[in-house]
Amino acid sequence: MKKQAIILSVGVLSLIMASCGSTKSIYSKYESTDSIPSDVIGINASGTPGANAPTPLSWREFFLDPLLRQLIDTALVRNTDLNSARIAIEQGEISLQMAKKSILPSLFFSPSGTIANFDGYTSKTYNVPLQVNWDMGSLGSYTNKKRAANAVLLQTQAREEAVRANLISSVAQQYFLLQLLDRHLEILTQTDSLWSTSLEVQKALWENGKAYSTSINQQEASCLNVKTQIVDARRNIRSVENAICRILAISPQPIPRNRWGSHLIPQVAKEGISAQMLRYRPDIKLADYAMEEAFYNMQTARSAFYPGLSLSGTLGWTNSAGAAVVNPGKILTSIVGSIVQPILARGQIKGNLEIAKLTQERMRNEYVQTVVNAGNQVNEALADCQAASEKYGYYHRQVEVLNDAYKGTHELMDNGKAIYLEVITAQESLLSAQLNEAMNMYDAAEAVIALYIALGGGTK
Repeated sequence: MKKQAIILSVGVLSLIMASCGSTKSIYSKYESTDSIPSDVIGINASGTPGANAPTPLSWREFFLDPLLRQLIDTALVRNTDLNSARIAIEQGEISLQMAKKSILPSLFFSPSGTIANFDGYTSKTYNVPLQVNWDMGSLGSYTNKKRAANAVLLQTQAREEAVRANLISSVAQQYFLLQLLDRHLEILTQTDSLWSTSLEVQKALWENGKAYSTSINQQEASCLNVKTQIVDARRNIRSVENAICRILAISPQPIPRNRWGSHLIPQVAKEGISAQMLRYRPDIKLADYAMEEAFYNMQTARSAFYPGLSLSGTLGWTNSAGAAVVNPGKILTSIVGSIVQPILARGQIKGNLEIAKLTQERMRNEYVQTVVNAGNQVNEALADCQAASEKYGYYHRQVEVLNDAYKGTHELMDNGKAIYLEVITAQESLLSAQLNEAMNMYDAAEAVIALYIALGGGTK
């Protein structure tokens, strides 16, 4: 047996040595695509990879409100979708360990025994073997399958990063929306108080014969409209609070938050944006890891053209020596080795390789499109940030002007120099401008959230 094993090992070694010159390619490693075009985001930014590439931003650099940070921290612990993504990572790690151990031999212990009776003669036989099977596969198949499994694990980690980033952005979006609704409710409540006072003035003027009943009806209708909007605002606040509770996986309850505008939203300048920051986006990393997986799958398909080696052996005791029963039992040993070199396989091996090559090409195209989409998303977010910043001054000035106009028109009406329709128009114009100003501030917050996602999600 020992002599047979030596001869088999020498034969295998000779075959491997003869194939070394042609198997270098099936062991080559995937080279990650880490270069991002400098003009992909449409602004002057450095696209040079290397040590000077920017580090990923933290989500805490985008969201400064301490109460918002507390909500995000809670979501990162309790959110069920994120926890499911973490479980998927653990499953991927187990799959990788299985792939690493696939090269190890299998060991089985399978004792058996038989009792036979014939013509008054009873024979008892037994086998107590320890079987070993070792299928090493074709050259390079184990290495490439292991590397492909690692690429799958990296994809799972990138998906978890994407879920985490989207979770953070969802909490921030709902929080800012809650603050916006609080601001709307504040504006509507102040308006209701002012308009109710104006209605009382109109009633006093009507009693003194200085106003018409139609003006009172119009003013009262406007007041009732504001009151209905207050009811809607309160209902919307409850709805957003419930949405945040769902994200946090907690029962419905009031959400603590600061007053709108108590914490500034950071403004990210174009000069601080580098194209290389896109490398930290989960979708770009996912696309790169998908290319890596496709590369190693192609290498595995190529390795199928090379011979495969399998070994099996048995070591144990038996008292069944062919037709004779020997007691006590004797040692049983056997070893079988086989080498399979594919010659014709009905085109399957070649077909699998062609499919793997096409899959790799498709993954490369998807990566390119992912980078283009990412650059476009950054450009859009920056444009939204800039637009909201430019409109802020205009909306603020518009509120000041319409507030002065409302006060002046009201004074003119009190002195009989303006009609009630002018007052109502001024009131509604002021209310609309105040709501638009608050909405523009929310648009600015949304733009910062979009930029946070576009630059990689800042999950660190």
